Amino acid sequence: MTEMTPGTDTSELEAEFERAWADTAHTRAQLPDRDVNQVLAAWYQTSKPLVFTRTMLWDVEVRKAYKPGEYIPFVVHAGSAHVWDRQANAGGDYFLRSSEQRLWLRPGEYGTVLEQVYLNHQEQKATFIGASSVTDAAGHQVRAGTGQPIFHVEHSVGGSESRPLNRWRIVHLTRTVDDRLLDVFSSMAQAVWLPEYIEIYIRRDLDMELIRREP
Repeated sequence: MTEMTPGTDTSELEAEFERAWADTAHTRAQLPDRDVNQVLAAWYQTSKPLVFTRTMLWDVEVRKAYKPGEYIPFVVHAGSAHVWDRQANAGGDYFLRSSEQRLWLRPGEYGTVLEQVYLNHQEQKATFIGASSVTDAAGHQVRAGTGQPIFHVEHSVGGSESRPLNRWRIVHLTRTVDDRLLDVFSSMAQAVWLPEYIEIYIRRDLDMELIRREP
């Protein structure tokens, strides 16, 4: 998909993700579900007792979708993120987003990433559909960087209110599976820490001290 026009059924974005995921030529990766409170107990100290809830986890997903520069600063170049064409329907919110993001295989370089975003509040699922071009808020055509394949991402929340699960999967629209990309996500899967955005949310939005325990 390259561009979405106002009035389009936003559930189509979720369907587009599933179609891309089903294509075995694409490079797909899914991180293991992460029990946020289990990871907190095992690998962190907090300044006061904290039970991270499913409501909190969805709250940070929504904040991150709108402000990726604040919640994933290691990935998104400072000041580069822009959101426009915001629309809402009974199920959730839709908008377009652009940002300069680190390339997966060359993290010292950035490229323009254009995304159609749908926040499904009922299912607590955020879908990011990569686009090769979009029309910006001023009516100009903007094109994505060419340093890597277009990719789609799905963030979702599982588990119970008191034991939320952080879920994440990504699909690159490659012609054949790229093992180099799979190695990147395999390394990510081995990390013991919480995702960067959850750490930031706890420290800034919950106003709590959070200290990593040494492995």
